[in-house]
Order: sequence, then C-alpha cells, then structure tokens
Amino acid sequence: QVQLVQSGGGLVQAGGSLRLSCAASGRTLSSYTMAWFRQAPGKEREFVGAITRGVVTYYADSVKGRFTISRDNAKNTVYLQMNRLKPEDTADYYCAADRDGNRIYISPILYDHWGQGTQVTVSS
Repeated sequence: QVQLVQSGGGLVQAGGSLRLSCAASGRTLSSYTMAWFRQAPGKEREFVGAITRGVVTYYADSVKGRFTISRDNAKNTVYLQMNRLKPEDTADYYCAADRDGNRIYISPILYDHWGQGTQVTVSS
C-alpha cells in the first residue's frame, strides 16, 4: 500500500514562492505518474500538473510557466515548486499517484493514492 505524506505550504505574499513535497512509503514511486491537484473552498478539485515515470510533465494553463514538478526517485519524493504565486492560487494542494506511469490524466477519479493535503494561502 502506498502512503503519500505531504509537507510544505503555508502563507506567502503574492509574487512569492513555495515548494511542496510529497514523500512515499510502502512502495517506490518511480514507476508511477505523480500529479498535483488543488481545491479552493467551494470549488471542485482541479488538476495542477503531473510527471510521468519517464519525466514527461504536463501543466494546467493557469500554472504553466510558474509551477514546476520534479521527482527524486532516490528519495521517493515528488516536488511542486510554485513561483510568482497569485492570490488565485490559494487552495488546499494534494499529491496523487497513478500506478500506470506512462499516462497523465487530469481527472482526479483516475488516481489511486492521495496525500493528506496541505494548505497554500497567497495574500495580495
């Protein structure tokens, strides 16, 4: 069973940066596609970006050029580097794992494992 534990997040001013981490236990993540989603109050969970086992990345238009996903297989950890943050980036952020590491899905229902979530607040 894969367990994903998130860290990072917090409060930052607009224009600032944060890095979120998602560490796995129970199984290596190297064969999984890893994704990040976010959910703002009163809104549905939305796709932020993902990275395949082959290190192919894909991002939502709203974060493209500002957010970067990377993975360190030796540490069994995936990162979300968020730069030039905007107030509209405020949300709870979740990492997710798809056991088929060769595809990227933007629908959250297609992911097998989830982190506990971490709050990101961007003040204006």
